[in-house]
Amino acid sequence: MNPMNPTTDEQQLSIVMAGHVDHGKSTVIGRLLVEAGALPQGRLEQVRETCRRNSKPFEYAFLLDALKDEQSQGITIDAARCFFRTAKRRYILIDAPGHIEFLKNMITGASRAEAALLVIDAKEGIRENTKRHGYMLSMLGLRQVSVLVNKMDLVGYDETGFRRIRAEYEAFLGHLGIRPVSFIPVSGMQGANIAARSPETPWYDGPTVLEQIDAFQRREFPESLPFRLPVQDVYKFTARGDDRRIVTGTIETGTIRAGDAVVFQPSGKTSTVKSIEVFNRPPRDTAAAGEAPGFTLTTQIYIRPGEWMVKAGEPPLKTATRFRANLFWMGRDPMVRGKTYKLKLGATRSPVKLVEVLAVLDATELSTVAGKQQVDRHDVAECVLETPKPVAFDLVTDLETTGRLVIVDHHEIAAAGIVLAAVESAESTLQEHVRAREIAWKPSAIAAAERARAYGHGAKFVVFSGPADGAADAHARALEQALFDRGFKAYYVGMESLERGLDADLGEDARDDRIRRLGELARILTGSGQIFITSLSGADADDLRILGQLNHPNEILTVSVGGDEPSAPATSLRLDPAGDIGAGIARVGELLKARHVILDYVI
Repeated sequence: MNPMNPTTDEQQLSIVMAGHVDHGKSTVIGRLLVEAGALPQGRLEQVRETCRRNSKPFEYAFLLDALKDEQSQGITIDAARCFFRTAKRRYILIDAPGHIEFLKNMITGASRAEAALLVIDAKEGIRENTKRHGYMLSMLGLRQVSVLVNKMDLVGYDETGFRRIRAEYEAFLGHLGIRPVSFIPVSGMQGANIAARSPETPWYDGPTVLEQIDAFQRREFPESLPFRLPVQDVYKFTARGDDRRIVTGTIETGTIRAGDAVVFQPSGKTSTVKSIEVFNRPPRDTAAAGEAPGFTLTTQIYIRPGEWMVKAGEPPLKTATRFRANLFWMGRDPMVRGKTYKLKLGATRSPVKLVEVLAVLDATELSTVAGKQQVDRHDVAECVLETPKPVAFDLVTDLETTGRLVIVDHHEIAAAGIVLAAVESAESTLQEHVRAREIAWKPSAIAAAERARAYGHGAKFVVFSGPADGAADAHARALEQALFDRGFKAYYVGMESLERGLDADLGEDARDDRIRRLGELARILTGSGQIFITSLSGADADDLRILGQLNHPNEILTVSVGGDEPSAPATSLRLDPAGDIGAGIARVGELLKARHVILDYVI
């Protein structure tokens, strides 16, 4: 039986419990577990006895807050999960922190939920975090929200106060596009309206909490949605003649079978599923959401981790370098323009920059702060973000799981958000950078034509691209040697030099930063009249586009050595990696001659 598609009596629903600190979420959950008969035998008595021995008043929250720090401070620090079932189905109940410092954990908890119970203290009323939590539930796409007005016993089960809180919070959530399915007056401590209708609230005729939980609807099964697989890695086997390349990842939504045509986004590369592999088991014919198989393809294409595999014929993801997003900023430092952050979207890991702040929302009052061009801690902002290369995503209105993003700053989660729309732009931040750089550039007093006459050749940036099999690098080094032997000013720098030398401080995941530094270096060396040569394994069209832009106003020449397809529409020459290197370099020389880089070249 497929665990992602259980029968009715096995169905499971995830619910997050949110609300301001001290409004009684954990107490309500503890009482709910007692009423649902979900506690191990003797657990309730054990907690009561512990409280008696320590001269502490018994709290139902102690059933849930098992961590010593949480009990001593009286606040829930992490998103704790508990399990129970009713006659209808099984449940996972997630107790999300209410304290403002633990909002990151609250988002983590809410992202896994299909419905929410949001608790408000009847005596204290709606607080700042009550509104923040409402906004985050909206931002995470949760539309099934029931509001529990707790501690009704402390206000004498006052109907007027309950209705006042209901009217105010219903209006607030309405601005966010949420229409609560119910408002329930409860007392977690006394058990009022948790599992049975309370005689203290004769004026209330809605569901109890347990009835409301059973009334929540499950999301559409992930298998029925378009196929989405974020590529985690690609494994290549060589032992005993095994030449398979296996694409791996966990299927987010949809189903797939051997023989299905697939498209990888954002690269646009296409192929067909040849087989579906499972570790230490025979190949399978099909796979569905929640599973993590491997896939072999009928054509050997180069795929990078971070791409999305989708089925041809189904709605594709959108691809863009700029997109509009809603963010809840939790970073220690404000989000500012010009700084590079890390974007996590599915398996994609990409540098990202803030381009524009469209609006900053005061989440407590739902009022817009005008003219703000940075995003401060606990701000909710609608922004335009930009990545150096296209990323693929779904709009959260189309597919929630693939429309959510996280932004990292200082190795910590700084923001969670949702993608609203792709944004067209006439000029990227990279183009703005190059234009500003060239305006400020102080050129040499020696003209390029003078250098060409003295050196016997013009300047050029030559990039060899191809798989990581060493062929591109071998050709690049051979060209440097051939040009040097003829007295030309040629210089080779490989990406390894940048990875282990010039910018070792950037870390292992900084390929895009290294490409940018390589492009800036090319601008300097071609500006000095040299023929600058490099090799770039696995280069795609966007890598070459970025290098070309950074080398502006000088030109780039690209040579593909055995790529699975042309690396870019502007690829100047393609060489066979199995061919004679000398013959290949002769062809590059003829191309340099045809491009008037060198006047006379013979090998």
